[in-house]
Amino acid sequence: MDAVLTSSQLQKLRRSLLSWYAQQGRNLPWRNTRDPYQIWVSEIMLQQTQVKTVIPYYQRWLAQFPTVADLAQADQQQVLKAWEGLGYYARGRNLHKAAQKVVKDYNGQIPDNLAAILTLPGIGRTTAGGILSAAFNQPVSILDGNVKRVLARIVALPTPPNKALTQLWQISDTLIDPEHPRDFNQAIMDLGATLCTPKNPSCLLCPWRNFCQAYQQNRQTQIPMKEASNPIPHKKIGVAVIRDENGKMLIDRRLEEGLLGGLWEFPGGKIEPGETIQDCIKREIKEEIGIDIAVEDHLITIDHAYTHLKITLNVYFCRHLAGEPQTIECQEIRWVTLDEIDKFPFPKANTRIIEALREQAVG
Repeated sequence: MDAVLTSSQLQKLRRSLLSWYAQQGRNLPWRNTRDPYQIWVSEIMLQQTQVKTVIPYYQRWLAQFPTVADLAQADQQQVLKAWEGLGYYARGRNLHKAAQKVVKDYNGQIPDNLAAILTLPGIGRTTAGGILSAAFNQPVSILDGNVKRVLARIVALPTPPNKALTQLWQISDTLIDPEHPRDFNQAIMDLGATLCTPKNPSCLLCPWRNFCQAYQQNRQTQIPMKEASNPIPHKKIGVAVIRDENGKMLIDRRLEEGLLGGLWEFPGGKIEPGETIQDCIKREIKEEIGIDIAVEDHLITIDHAYTHLKITLNVYFCRHLAGEPQTIECQEIRWVTLDEIDKFPFPKANTRIIEALREQAVG
C-alpha cells in the first residue's frame, strides 16, 4: 500500500473517509461513550453478530452489569443468562473471565496498552484495536470482516482475504489516521457495513471509489474472492424431556468447554447409523446420566443452523424408570418445573423445546 499511495493520496483518502463519516456515520449507543468497559462489551458482542441484534443485548447488559467490577462479581450462570440467544457463548464466558482478571490484576482498570489488553481472554488483535482506538483514541488498526472487504476491494486483492492477512494488516496500519484513529476505525467499519457491502455495493456513493482498484477494474462484485467451502455437516440428535412422578423435568448443565459450554439443556446425543431415535435416547441417557428411561410420545422436531453445523433435534417425552441421575458427562443436574425453567440459560434451539412444552401445557 505504501508503494501504491503517495503521502498526498493517503491524506486525501483519510480526509474523504472522515468527511463522509461526519455526515453519514451511524449513531450507535457505544459511540456516545468513552468508557473502556462499555466499549469493550460492545466490541465482544459485535463479533460475528449484527448491530441491530446487539443493541438491545448491550443495553440490557449494562443495566445488569454497569461496571467491570459488577461483571467480575456476577455468577457465571447470571452472565450466560444475560447472553442467552446471542450465540457464540464462549464470548460471554471469556468476557466474564476477563473482567475478573481486570479486577484482580489491573485494579479494575481496562488496560490501555496493546500488549496488556491482548492478555485478556477473548481479546484478539482486532478487538484490541477497536477498544484502544474508541476508548483511548490510540492509532491501533483493526481488521474485522467489513474492513477486510473494503481493503480487498481497494487493492483488488487477488486471493481470498484470509489467505492475505499479513498484507491486509499492513494496509490497515498504513491507512489509519494517526490524528483521528477513533473516528477513522469507526468510519471504515461503517463504510463496509453500509456502502461496501458483500452484495450490490453502493460504489457511486463511496468516498473511496476513485482510489478503489476493484471499482476501476469493474470487479467489485468478484472481490473479495471466496474460499472453496466444504459442505456443512448435519447432525441428527435424539433429545429427552424426562419427567418424574411429580411432573418435574430433568435438565443438565454442559461441561465448560465447547460451543455451548456452561449452558443448560435437555439431555441427549447424536443418533448413530442404523440406530432408531428411541434407542439413541435410551443409550445416551444411560451413558450421560446413568439412568434408565422409557421413551414415550414425540414432542417436536427442530432444525437449527450454526455457522459450521446444522442440527436436527428429535425431542421425545421420557419417563424415569430407575437409577439416580449422575453427572457423568455434565457439570450439574436439576429437576425443575416449567415455571422454574426460565431461571436457567439455554441454547436457542432448546428454548424452542421450552416453547413447545408451554404450548402443550396450555393446550
